[in-house]
Amino acid sequence: MNYLFEIGSLSFRIWDILDILIVGYLIYQIYKLLRGSIAFNIFIGVVLLYALWWLVGALEMKLLSTVLSQFVSIGVLMLIIIFQPEVRRFLLLLGNSTLRQRSNFFGRLIDKQIAPAEEDELLVIAIQKAILSMSKVKTGALIVITNNNNLQHISNTGVKLEAKISQALLISIFNKESPLHDGAVLIVNKKIAAASCILPISDTPNLPKSIGLRHRSGIGVTENTDVASFIVSEETGEIAYAYKGQLSRKINETKLHELLKKHLIQKEYVY
Repeated sequence: MNYLFEIGSLSFRIWDILDILIVGYLIYQIYKLLRGSIAFNIFIGVVLLYALWWLVGALEMKLLSTVLSQFVSIGVLMLIIIFQPEVRRFLLLLGNSTLRQRSNFFGRLIDKQIAPAEEDELLVIAIQKAILSMSKVKTGALIVITNNNNLQHISNTGVKLEAKISQALLISIFNKESPLHDGAVLIVNKKIAAASCILPISDTPNLPKSIGLRHRSGIGVTENTDVASFIVSEETGEIAYAYKGQLSRKINETKLHELLKKHLIQKEYVY
């Protein structure tokens, strides 16, 4: 067997390096999923329990080792039960990534007609003006933007529209007299796919206590799916942005335009 290199008495093949990189990547993804949640503390406790069990076994402390082995023997089942939301989130992350890569692959094979840059810019400006207008009069709003077609589970919770993006339509949807103003507007592939959508609420414990359900919903939907949320506070008119479970507040006009362009247009052509 040919080895890539050797360190002392240890020999490494190229497959060993690949093995380490894959395991490292999986550990990093698990850390990102658990970071900032109560589950992270539980995970550390489980790791310490396994370390203690190994230590008492090495020291031949038979009584304590027997007691700990009862916990370790059901460790996998216990982890699945305790980390059920995190396991689901991890599988969703893998599934979304795989489907997105498949969609991008076929997108490259099919010579799609790309909309003119001027038309794309008009769509960005329409959403931007709607958000700024609602911010000035303190109209609460929640807009979710994505180029991912696999979001039927979200659009099915609201009223399907499949409408062209316009400033007037967005403002009218979130008008307090509108029957669709509760919930979120879902924009998919430069179209308003649905309104009044119900989103999952983030259970991250370290979020600011000053934010309400609209912000928590805007954050929650970005934790499991590849989407971006734009939130207008009904109390202050402040514009906020959520992506990958992270919340940014006090978004100004320039930054808003940049973020809208990134998620509405540019991400569509990133393979």
